[in-house]
Amino acid sequence: MVFEHEIPGGSHLYFGPSARIKRQIESTAAAHLSAAGYEEIVTPLFSYQQHKSFADRRPLIRLNDADNHEVSLRADSTADVVRLITRRLGRTRTERKWFYIQPVYTFPTTEQYQVGAEVIGGDFVDVTRTALALMEELTLSPLVQIANIAIPRLLSERYGVALEAIETMHIEAILASGHDWIDRLVRIHTPADLADLSPYPDDIARELRRIAEAVAELGREDVVISPLYYARLRYYDTLLFRMTAGNSLLATGGTYRIEQIDAAGFALYTDACIAQTLQKELHGQTS
Repeated sequence: MVFEHEIPGGSHLYFGPSARIKRQIESTAAAHLSAAGYEEIVTPLFSYQQHKSFADRRPLIRLNDADNHEVSLRADSTADVVRLITRRLGRTRTERKWFYIQPVYTFPTTEQYQVGAEVIGGDFVDVTRTALALMEELTLSPLVQIANIAIPRLLSERYGVALEAIETMHIEAILASGHDWIDRLVRIHTPADLADLSPYPDDIARELRRIAEAVAELGREDVVISPLYYARLRYYDTLLFRMTAGNSLLATGGTYRIEQIDAAGFALYTDACIAQTLQKELHGQTS
């Protein structure tokens, strides 16, 4: 039985403080990204192309248009932004930097509000700096983790380490590959741990060097290096950042390729940021 006051699981109701904070986050993000040279875009809620972004179509909420063509509710903004900018607007607009403030929807009834930014031909350091500056403006101080998705893939393809072991951080299984440098790789945690890359094979050293160079360009030592971080992401392919507070993921981003187009971008997860801000306000009132 469904009561009149109930809302579907995974959907959101904002009222009072949460509605106020949501509006503040979105207005602050819009002003910040506009000042940084980003143009705003709002993509259609319905898409003919979403299935191209998902190897597994089960998360998609699908229906049919008036001509019986299959469409999906927007389950991913990045792919649609890149596709629309380069395929539909490319002849009339030359802007490379775009942002959006809109939710995505996945089966059965999950909605997730996001602030996203995409830079066609962009680079990792630029979008990471933009995300960090936005976090500072929102008075959030997340832990910054930097990874390189290429490293776990190399370990799987060339060095006999199962991706499942890396995903679950099954250290014994990872170390059982028998390579003497794996133990050192597992222990990388700070930028200082990347000072000497000579023990690693050339391909692993090359990808670790990408991390080291990005951290040096960012000019931050207060980052966590996670060379074994792996998730089955749809398009991020090399450098990746995650910004967390406790167990909450506040933002993620990196470099990617969609339909032969190189780009970089990030997504800020509005609901996690609302929860973090509410917690800060509550702590401020009770301290």
